[in-house]
Amino acid sequence: MSDIPSNKPYLIRALHQWCTDFGFTPFIAVFVDENVEVPMEFVKNDEIVLNLSLEACHQLNLENDCISFQARFGGFPRKIMVPVSHVLAIYARENGQGMSFPFDAGRANKPKEQSPEGPEQAKASRPALTIVK
Repeated sequence: MSDIPSNKPYLIRALHQWCTDFGFTPFIAVFVDENVEVPMEFVKNDEIVLNLSLEACHQLNLENDCISFQARFGGFPRKIMVPVSHVLAIYARENGQGMSFPFDAGRANKPKEQSPEGPEQAKASRPALTIVK
């Protein structure tokens, strides 16, 4: 099962398209570390929220492994690169509808080859639902 690619980039593209089609402004929340290229002066508590609207972004690329574009921050053009693994959520600014994603900083910084190998380890590292009463 570990050979199945993540559906996260597809969900991000779908929600971006949904926002665009209905006139909403797509925003993404991003966990920031050394793997993310964003203006650090706008980062708060290791997170940044980015506007992915077609009006705000130039050369927007929503790829399977990263999101990249150019945008103005404080009037200055900046190149932005966000690994998909660091996207915490994508949502419409106007109504908050969208999707959040789990994030494990330890796993995001490791190369793919270092992920759990055996089925028992893979099971142990999967997110689980808990019943709340």
